[in-house]
Amino acid sequence: MTSSKNVLSNDVEIKGSIKFSHDLIIDGKIEGEVISDGSLTVGENALIKGEVKTRSVIIFGKVEGNIIVQERCELKSNAILVGDISAGTLSIEEGATFMGQSSVGKKAETKSNTAPIARPQP
Repeated sequence: MTSSKNVLSNDVEIKGSIKFSHDLIIDGKIEGEVISDGSLTVGENALIKGEVKTRSVIIFGKVEGNIIVQERCELKSNAILVGDISAGTLSIEEGATFMGQSSVGKKAETKSNTAPIARPQP
């Protein structure tokens, strides 16, 4: 196998920040920040209470906190997210629960440097 996935199973509970480099599957309970340049999969039994900052995330379980991803955020049909999303792309399946605000597309910092386009008035 060229790429390995790390797994925190459903009997794991962590209070504190988690930092990782590659891919991680969480199926347990995390209370704290999750930070990575890799991909995160939140399993069906997982509960994360805290901010998630990763390259991409797929959510099958429950997240209570804001999500900031550079690329893609996917909410699967049984997912529950209570918090805001900032992502490059966002996918929400039918049946998912999302309570919060979303900001999708390029980051606001890159847009603020461009001047508004003047439109002729009729």
